[in-house]
Amino acid sequence: MLVGNLKINPLWLAPMAGVTDKPFRTLAREQGCDLAFTEMISGKAIEFKNPRTWDMLDIEGESPIGVQLFGSCPQVLAAAAKVAQAEGARLVDINMGCPVPKIVGNGEGAALMRHPQLAETIVRQVAAAVSIPVTVKIRAGWDKTSINAPSLAQRLAAAGASAITVHGRTREQMYSGKANWEIIAQAVKAVDIPVIGNGDIWKGRDALAMQEQTGCAGIMLARGALGNPWLFAEVKAALEGREYQPPSLDQRIEMSIRHLRMELAYRGQDRGLLFMRKHLAWYLKGMPGTAALKGEIFTCTCSRTIEDMLLSYIKNHR
Repeated sequence: MLVGNLKINPLWLAPMAGVTDKPFRTLAREQGCDLAFTEMISGKAIEFKNPRTWDMLDIEGESPIGVQLFGSCPQVLAAAAKVAQAEGARLVDINMGCPVPKIVGNGEGAALMRHPQLAETIVRQVAAAVSIPVTVKIRAGWDKTSINAPSLAQRLAAAGASAITVHGRTREQMYSGKANWEIIAQAVKAVDIPVIGNGDIWKGRDALAMQEQTGCAGIMLARGALGNPWLFAEVKAALEGREYQPPSLDQRIEMSIRHLRMELAYRGQDRGLLFMRKHLAWYLKGMPGTAALKGEIFTCTCSRTIEDMLLSYIKNHR
């Protein structure tokens, strides 16, 4: 698949706030992710050199890597895109799909779908500011009465976007209900650039179904990969017509411990442990008899003790 001047394979990791940091991206790549994105980064925060934001721009040694930016000022986003390119990004993605109230309340994220002229201006100015491809992530629309992903995709493509990712839910839906893949199919037909499908990919068969039903050029995995980086291997096997062997209980626990250690090394003991609590809960989801274990993990302040808890769980459930 050609995205602007970048040739890239079609299985992507979605940018997810508080999730897709460097360790998580590493694990996803090991399982077959072709392109990973940073968490969404504020254009204004880059402008004001916010230290925590600059930590999120730690993409050294990762390729290909995309940086996702959010904001509503074309000039600020264009300047931030230049910084992202200088830091080593192979493409820049503009967030026009985040449904979180504090984001849309500032006229950013999915709120831009209600202002197509501004969205178009943002893409045009960002594309003019950098030599790497510019992509955009959008939703089906603001609500069920304003489904405009296909028409907005046309405007963004004309403004210089090299690819569009469409999440098949509206902003009103947030993450509830079902993703409407028909809207993704309509966007595919509306533009000549690659359209990446996103929404409700939980198994390899879901990716096959999305590809068949929409004709999308690529697939972006998001919540399905939480606690399950193996989803990339499963989807890749399905797309390539290979059999997939899911991880054993031991492998799932071992991966959770490895992820914990990576985060501790990356963030430090206290921040890393706090950050990993939700990830450990995701790894344990669906495993038998983990309710009490999750409660203990959420109150424990010692990483060694948490590792011992997880290893004991394996011994007791073999």
